[in-house]
Amino acid sequence: MKLGIVGLPNVGKSTLFNAITKAGAESANYPFCTIEPNVGVVAVPDERLDILSKIYKTKKVVQTAIEFYDIAGLVKGASKGEGLGNKFLGHIREVEAIIHVVRCFEDENVVHVDGKVDPVADIEIINMELIFSDMEMLERRIQRTTRNLKGDKSLAKELELLKRVYEFLESGKSVRAMELDETDKGFVKSLGLISFKPVIYVANVSEKDIAGDGENQYVKAVREFSETEGAGTTVICAKIEEEISQLDDEEKSMFLEELGIDESGLDKLVKESYKLLNLISYLTAGVQECRAWTIKRGTKAPQAAGKIHSDFERGFIRAETISFDKLMECEGSMQMAKERGLVKSEGKEYVVQDGDIMNFLFNV
Repeated sequence: MKLGIVGLPNVGKSTLFNAITKAGAESANYPFCTIEPNVGVVAVPDERLDILSKIYKTKKVVQTAIEFYDIAGLVKGASKGEGLGNKFLGHIREVEAIIHVVRCFEDENVVHVDGKVDPVADIEIINMELIFSDMEMLERRIQRTTRNLKGDKSLAKELELLKRVYEFLESGKSVRAMELDETDKGFVKSLGLISFKPVIYVANVSEKDIAGDGENQYVKAVREFSETEGAGTTVICAKIEEEISQLDDEEKSMFLEELGIDESGLDKLVKESYKLLNLISYLTAGVQECRAWTIKRGTKAPQAAGKIHSDFERGFIRAETISFDKLMECEGSMQMAKERGLVKSEGKEYVVQDGDIMNFLFNV
């Protein structure tokens, strides 16, 4: 899973990236200090793996991972090549979802690119640049489809949809906010429009605000805007996340407890990312290895098996399956689970559920 972290200069974007990847991307108090996208791979925390590894006395634990891309800061006019706009737009097309960091804190020592803190205005600056870029791409597609229509009348419906999407963008709205049926949605997705990509707005607040409930006037404004697009919202304090990244697990728990926080901003962001992209994890467990595998919700057993190896999907026979929760009801004993009839033998039509522990039988 590839997520691109974007935002205007000086909103805390690189500080957040440093925190979640411990990659140490240069972070300076001026625009464009991040030109090439820094890439960091983050292991997704899953306490179920820790429990299974103790039960099986596993030699190796492999968590599923998310790739975070720290993409260069953006200014007005990026769609016309201003600042580092062309590079920015090229990088952002490659990610599956956008993590849009917005500044929701006051700090006179950190300059704001527009001179004042207004997260919704900041969101609209970037969104409009993405919209302009999409409109430019659609103009070319509409021209090409119009030319081809003379020899292929079946393109009429496609052209009508392209024009509808263009008009929606002209109104200043991102395509992800557009109401589309499943067929149209599939076609629009194939166009590769940036403003169609799922988004999580990350409200970056001060240490003082995060220690409360994390809400302030700026966060409320971001939440309201986010709802209009069906986007996600996560509140974090990038500075605190950077501090947490230097601690071991025990120190991290104590630190969060002192702040009165249940979980770190990274954990919240990962959960929101999974929800936004409709992802789940199934598990494989044994003495050699315990591992989490990420799949789309609704994936059937053969395709889930294919995540491990294509042979597993090609020669799929059946899957022995038990949910993690059911195994815990049997004190972690697979033998007890089998005696109680809780281990199921599932075929090709079985839809894998989050937390399923699976053993695939195949023949090639």
